[in-house]
Amino acid sequence: MRTLIVTTFISLDGVMEAPGGEDGYRNAGWTFKDVEFVPEAYEMKGREQEEASALLLGRTSYQAFAPVWPTMDEFASYNAMPRYVVSSTLEQDDDRWPATILRSVDDVAALKETDGGPIAVHGSATLGKSLADAGLVDRYHLLVFPLLLGAGKKLFSEADKDATKLTLVEHDAYSNGIQKQVFDVIR
Repeated sequence: MRTLIVTTFISLDGVMEAPGGEDGYRNAGWTFKDVEFVPEAYEMKGREQEEASALLLGRTSYQAFAPVWPTMDEFASYNAMPRYVVSSTLEQDDDRWPATILRSVDDVAALKETDGGPIAVHGSATLGKSLADAGLVDRYHLLVFPLLLGAGKKLFSEADKDATKLTLVEHDAYSNGIQKQVFDVIR
């Protein structure tokens, strides 16, 4: 079975919305404007591209990334690998960044059963919650920023469910206050 990895920038209070500056969020761009850039804090992001064999996104993230990521050299590996977008409403993929459209978390469960390496989920707050609630997330790659943002899209579900146990498998702290936390989901 393929490993499904949710990877994100996250504030200490769990907000993952608009880290790069997307419009419509009061604190947009918080990863760049509010915390000093320290290159070593982002080592995990490069490693993710090398290790992932597919990219999985929700519709909103896919539509935000599709016009931009194909033009960025730093995402060359992601641009070359198979991409999947989970959406019940998307009619067709974006020609600039082709992807296979999946209609449900059941389709994601079937994808996990196929041959191949890890599947990385970037952004995609709503999708990440749905995947976690369905028991499909195997690992979390978190870069935790020393910020409290208050309102915003949160990474973790607020569903009333049994506890999900995690084990910390990798961690580090950087001079700018960012913490790397990698957790495996215990089944």
